[in-house]
Amino acid sequence: MTILVTGATGNIGRLVVERLVRSGASVRAMTRSPATAAFPPTTDIVKGDLHDPRSLTEALRGVERMYLFPVPETARQVVAAAKQAGVRRVVVLSSGAVTGGYDTDFHLPVEQAVEESGLDWTHVRPGEFMLNKLWLWGPSIRSELVVRDPHPDVAWFPVHEGDIADVAAAALLEDGHAGAAYDLNGPELISHRDQVRAISAAIGQEIRLEQVTPAEAREIYRRQGGFAAANADFLLGFEDYSGNDSDPSAVEAFQAPEILPTAESVTGKPARTFAQWAHDHAEAFRRPGPLPTGQGPTGAP
Repeated sequence: MTILVTGATGNIGRLVVERLVRSGASVRAMTRSPATAAFPPTTDIVKGDLHDPRSLTEALRGVERMYLFPVPETARQVVAAAKQAGVRRVVVLSSGAVTGGYDTDFHLPVEQAVEESGLDWTHVRPGEFMLNKLWLWGPSIRSELVVRDPHPDVAWFPVHEGDIADVAAAALLEDGHAGAAYDLNGPELISHRDQVRAISAAIGQEIRLEQVTPAEAREIYRRQGGFAAANADFLLGFEDYSGNDSDPSAVEAFQAPEILPTAESVTGKPARTFAQWAHDHAEAFRRPGPLPTGQGPTGAP
């Protein structure tokens, strides 16, 4: 049985590949740039692009199960090609925003395409990624040991990418997950302030937390480029999930629930905490060079 992982070089896809290979499965990793992709030695690496369904013929050959990265523009054509090639099970990387009714035009159409195909399906719906903080805060932590944030006391349940990959791999390898939509979050309600403290403890250096206005944060993220610039308006509350204008003050007013579903209900293992995630990514946050004079492994204010 061959399992195809699309979006295999992505933050979740590469972890799914690693878990499937460790299980002894026959794994095919699809990427647009196979020459530069790094995977475990037994991985079959093929070229393919979900934006071009015609490019998937070789990738789909002999595949029975597939992990599907979301590309809504071509989802129906991709799923139709997969079904014709003999795929019987599809695990979709989706979003918790579908559960909440906020996502109607990105992840939801991919879910619908798979469900309407008649194939066995499982949707993996993570909430906020812990990884977001690496892309948002990493540059200023590495260069200045500072985080500039407009909402230091806003709290949520960010999820470790390892938990997302664990659930996706389980749904690909095990029976009993067909027709399930798994909402995945972290195990703790944790504020931005306490997230900064956790990163500080993980890298052994004090990180200063500086509160700025949402408008100031937006300019910082835009100058930073990459993920921060592309998602600044949504993450800071200037626009909703569909790109419509919204009021950033609503971020402060939002009341989080006391608990949300985690990967434990699927894997049987406790979901990873933010402190664990910070430890896992400490090197990515750590400032080059020696520990600055007068600073040690204390938390942020």
